[in-house]
Amino acid sequence: MDVLMTYARVFVCGGTLCLIGQVLIDKTTLTPARILVAYVVSGVVLGAAGLYPYLVEFGGAGATVPLTGFGYLLAKGVAKAVEEQGALGILTGGLTAAAGGITAAMFFGLLAALLSRSKPKS
Repeated sequence: MDVLMTYARVFVCGGTLCLIGQVLIDKTTLTPARILVAYVVSGVVLGAAGLYPYLVEFGGAGATVPLTGFGYLLAKGVAKAVEEQGALGILTGGLTAAAGGITAAMFFGLLAALLSRSKPKS
C-alpha cells in the first residue's frame, strides 16, 4: 500500500506542475520558451526560499524531474559549490550538480540521431 501512495504523490505533484504549464500555454499569450524559463526560475526561487525541499520530500520524482526540479538542482549545486570553493563555485556549481543529467541527455540524443534517419519536411 505504501508503494501505491508513493506513486500517487509523484503523479499528483508532477501532474500538477504539468497542468499549470498547460493552462499557461492555453490561456495566456506566453510562448513555450518563456514558460520553460519561468519554470526553471521558479525552481530556483522556491529552492532559495526553502520551500522546494518540502515539495521534493512530498512528490519525489514528480518534483525533481520537471524543469522546476532542474532549476532547484542548479541552485542547490551553486550553493554547495560556493560553500566549498568560494566565488568560483558560482561558475562551476550548477554544471557540476547537473552533469549526470546533461550527459545522459547528450548521450541519448546522439544515440537517437545515429539510429534514426532524418527526413526533409515536405
